Amino acid sequence: MATVLPPPSKRQKVAQAEKAREQQEIQSIPSDLGSVRVQFYDQSTGNATGPAVSVPVADANIKNLETLLNTLQDNVSIVASGRKNTANPPMQDDDERVPYRFTYQSDTKEGQTIDILANLYHSLLQPGLKTTEDTIPLYFTPQAVFRVKAVSRCAASIAGHGEAILATSFSPVSSSTMVSGSGDSTARVWDCDTGTPLHTLKGHTSWVLAVAYSPNGALIATGSMDNTVRLWDAKKGQALGGPLKGHAKWITSLAWEPYHVQESGRPLLASASKDSTVRVWDVVSKRIDSVLTGHKGSVTCVRWGGTGKLYTASHDKTIKIWNPKDGTLLQTLSAHAHRVNHLALSTDFALRTAYHDHTGKVPDTEAEKVAAARKRFEEAATVNNVIVERLVSASDDFTMYLWDPASSSKPVARLLGHQKEVNHVTFSPDMAYIASAGFDNHVKLWNGRDGKFITTFRGHVGAVYQCCFSADSRLLVSSSKDTTLKVWDVRTGKLSTDLPGHKDEVFAVDWSPDGQKVGSGGKDKAVRIWRN
Repeated sequence: MATVLPPPSKRQKVAQAEKAREQQEIQSIPSDLGSVRVQFYDQSTGNATGPAVSVPVADANIKNLETLLNTLQDNVSIVASGRKNTANPPMQDDDERVPYRFTYQSDTKEGQTIDILANLYHSLLQPGLKTTEDTIPLYFTPQAVFRVKAVSRCAASIAGHGEAILATSFSPVSSSTMVSGSGDSTARVWDCDTGTPLHTLKGHTSWVLAVAYSPNGALIATGSMDNTVRLWDAKKGQALGGPLKGHAKWITSLAWEPYHVQESGRPLLASASKDSTVRVWDVVSKRIDSVLTGHKGSVTCVRWGGTGKLYTASHDKTIKIWNPKDGTLLQTLSAHAHRVNHLALSTDFALRTAYHDHTGKVPDTEAEKVAAARKRFEEAATVNNVIVERLVSASDDFTMYLWDPASSSKPVARLLGHQKEVNHVTFSPDMAYIASAGFDNHVKLWNGRDGKFITTFRGHVGAVYQCCFSADSRLLVSSSKDTTLKVWDVRTGKLSTDLPGHKDEVFAVDWSPDGQKVGSGGKDKAVRIWRN
C-alpha cells in the first residue's frame, strides 16, 4: 500500500505562499527599463566615491551594487576601461568582497531615509521615488572589513563549574580566552583553543552574576550576589587586592570606562546593584570614585558610552544618564510601563574592543593605543560628520524603545511585537540592526536607525535568554531555555545553523570579537565552545 502524505500544515502553507510571492516579485522586474545612474556616497563623511555609473535596472540588486562599489573602492576605473555594462565588473571572491548596506536619503522630503533591501526597482523606482532619468544617490556603510563564517560544530565541552553558568565573555584581544561566571561562587578563565581550563577565580562567597574584560584585555571584573566586585589579572588569574565593598545588595551589571576616555593608568569601572545605586570605582586605588543615587528600584543594567556618559536601567521603569566624573544626573528617560531589563548602545562593539581589531596588530605606544581606540569609536559613531550614540531599552512591558539621548528625551521609536517580557537586546556592530530576545520564544530583528520591525526569527521552543551578533553583522546567535543555540542569517531571516548539545537551559552566549568562536554556558554546568 502506498504511503499517503499528510496534508500540509498551516505553517508549511504560509511558507509556500511566501516563497511563491518572493519568486513572483523577483520575476516582476520589467526587462525593458534600461539603465539607471548611481552615485555612491560614504555614509560617515558624505563624500562621493568614484564617478556616477550606469547600471541596468534588472541587475541593480544588492549583490551587484556591492561588487560594483568594491571595484570602485579598489580604484578600478570602469569608465576608462570603456566597459559599458557596469553591473558585471570583474568577478570577486565572496570572502574578498566587503559587504555593504545601502540607503537612499531623499532630497525633497526632509528626514526620509529608505533602506535598499533587495534591489533599486522595488525600493525606489516602483514606488515612484525615482525614475531612470535621475541619478540616484546611494549612501553606503560597510558591514565589516572581513566576513565571519557561521559556527557549525561544538569544538569543546569543558566541565569544571559546580553549578549553572550565568555569564560569559570573550577577551577583546582574541577568541583564545573566555571568562565565565557561575552559581558555584567562582569565575573561570578558559583556553578556547585547547578546550581546557586556565584559571579558577576564587574569592566570592555567592553566585557570580556578571563578568567583564577591561577594553585592553588585561583585567577581569566580576560581580556577585555577595554584594562585592572583584578584580583579577586576566593572564595570571590572580586576585588584585580584596573585594570592592560598598553595595548593600548584589551586583547585577558591570561596565568598564571606554579606553579612549580613560585617564592614563587610571581606568574606572561602574557596577550596578539591586540596592538601587551605581558605584564608580577607581581600579588602581580600589576606592569608590562616585556613587550614583536616584533610582528607586534595582538597577538592572549599566552601560558606559564613548562620549563619557553612563547609562543605567532600573526596575523603577526609568533610564538615567549620568556624568560619572562628578556623579550628577544629566537626563531621565521615562516611557516604559514596567521594569527595564536591559540596555544596549549602538557603539558597544567598538567600545568593547577598543584598539583591537581582526588583524591582531596592536599599536606600540600608549598614545597610539588611545588614538586607535578613539578613531574606531568615532568611525563607528559618525553619521554625516556627527557623533551619534543611540540607546535601546528592553522591558517587562513587552516593548523596547530606541533613544537618541543627545538630541531628545523622547524616544525615536517604540518597538512593538513581543508577546511577553523582553529579556535581552543588542545592536549589531555596524549599528544597522537591533536584535531582541524574549520570553515569547522569539528573536526579533529591527532597523537600528528608525526602530522599524524587520523580521522574527522563529525556531526556539522555549524562552530566549540572550543573543549576540557576529563581528560582521551578518549572523546572529541566540541561547534558549530549550537547550539549544541557533545561528540566524540576518539578511534572509532564516535559520543558518541549529546547535544542539547542551543538556539543559542555555543562560549565556557570546560571539568572540574576531568572529572565530561562540562560547555558551547554562544550567548543565558545562562551557561549550563552537566554531566553523
